[in-house]
Amino acid sequence: MRIVVLDGYTLNPGDNPWDAVAALGELTVHDRTPREAIRERAAGAHMVLTNKTPLNADTIAALPDLAYIGVLATGYDVVDIRAAAARSIPVCNVPGYGTEAVAQHVFAFLLELCRRIARHDASVKVGNWSANKDWCFWETTQIELTGKTTGIVGFGNMGKRVGQIANAFGMKVLAYSPNTRTMPGYEPFAYVSLDELFARSDVVTLHCPLTDATRGMVNRVRLASMKQGAILINTARGPLLDEAAVAAALNDNHLGGLGVDVVAVEPIRPDNPLLTAKNCLITPHLAWATLTARQTLMRVTAGNIRAFLAGAPTNVVNAPKPGAP
Repeated sequence: MRIVVLDGYTLNPGDNPWDAVAALGELTVHDRTPREAIRERAAGAHMVLTNKTPLNADTIAALPDLAYIGVLATGYDVVDIRAAAARSIPVCNVPGYGTEAVAQHVFAFLLELCRRIARHDASVKVGNWSANKDWCFWETTQIELTGKTTGIVGFGNMGKRVGQIANAFGMKVLAYSPNTRTMPGYEPFAYVSLDELFARSDVVTLHCPLTDATRGMVNRVRLASMKQGAILINTARGPLLDEAAVAAALNDNHLGGLGVDVVAVEPIRPDNPLLTAKNCLITPHLAWATLTARQTLMRVTAGNIRAFLAGAPTNVVNAPKPGAP
């Protein structure tokens, strides 16, 4: 079986070998693949692995040998799963590999926005503490998480883990989920509507997929409904935000802080309004990328391929529902 990886650099920049996948077929790894080269590089492959390189319906139709698509991530919106299903090609993702890494990144954002560690470290090192008349000082209001309310949009594995950590900090937890209604083993907790979540939360963190319904969900109207000084965190998908509206809310001091690991167009464009917005932290889509998480991703990817070769594919995101034709 010929296996082609279209964009393998982010999974293995040199510290996470492809050995487990290479053992399963004839492996070719491309660090990156421009759109115009996708068909050429995937031609003749029985299996194509992709992270962010798109596989649309036309591309899938142009690859007659293709029998399996592996997504090197949890989100699979880069693949036309319906077109793959029409060809009986399973699309298999890797759920849950980055749950701990991303949840920790959420709180790295939150703690930095509340305590401004980096700013005060820099202030000390340029002499401001040495020159201070008092034994302590602070340049920003110091905020405690205990007693605050965090609202979690999307309560799958990721949202649940964020809720557990928030609870450990002494925060009240609200969650919105159109599907899940299982109760976590802690209190205070409540499921609420999306509008109520935004209105009641001191912190809103997004963990939902990008769909037609969620695209631009954080818009001018929803931002206006939030508490003065509330904090927003997005480690899910950039287009969930109307970035111009969010930047305006930051610059008007209605939104107290923003932490984003994702933006609408990646890599970020120089004219993105968030780059010049106040109280905004931006990281380059690295929340998932701890070595531990990437090693797990590689291991599960190999396991997905082994399962497919054994005739029992796992983590299939385009499998027909029971009773479907």
